[in-house]
Amino acid sequence: MAEVMTKQRDNTTNAETVVARLIAGVDEAGRGPLAGPVTVAAVILDPSKPRIRGLDDSKKLTESKREALYEKIIDRALAYSIVMVMSDEIDRINIFQATMTGMCRALSGLTPAAHEAWIDGNALPRELPCAGRAIVGGDGLEPSISAASILAKVTRDRWMVELDREHPGYGFAVHKGYGTPQHLAALKQLGPCPHHRRSFAPVKILVDQGVLF
Repeated sequence: MAEVMTKQRDNTTNAETVVARLIAGVDEAGRGPLAGPVTVAAVILDPSKPRIRGLDDSKKLTESKREALYEKIIDRALAYSIVMVMSDEIDRINIFQATMTGMCRALSGLTPAAHEAWIDGNALPRELPCAGRAIVGGDGLEPSISAASILAKVTRDRWMVELDREHPGYGFAVHKGYGTPQHLAALKQLGPCPHHRRSFAPVKILVDQGVLF
């Protein structure tokens, strides 16, 4: 059974904000790791609140900067939704479809709903609950996508730190599930944990053949 974590907030304060055209930025974190969920966030920024300075692609920001911006985004967003698609579902439908599914779920979790979604990348999910636009490099161009990038990254990183406590020895708190030499060495020694992605090559090789490299 797949596990999905969702989180949302509605900061609607007046009718004027509700009737305005609402654009949601959407981005993900964690497509490439060997373990853990892919996390997708959708954010509608509130035009009535002060602009959040420093928004950018989360990968270009330090951890401390991301954490500080995370709190500002949550405080100033009109609405946000964060969804995790877990490793068992990733293995069942593949990482691309899991990401697309997460985007649809995140957008469906927004209250108020978005009229249009601006999505980082070059692909749009087929079952978007609203109009959509794919923007290559959007996490560094559009503030709402940057905000979604930060929420997704911080949420996933925090989750991986907790996973490290649950499954010590892999170094999840450090590499966040990516295939670093440290992670591969631990995987070879300990074998996969329940949150490793069995469909990803190094893990699949170990499961199928009982040996890694």
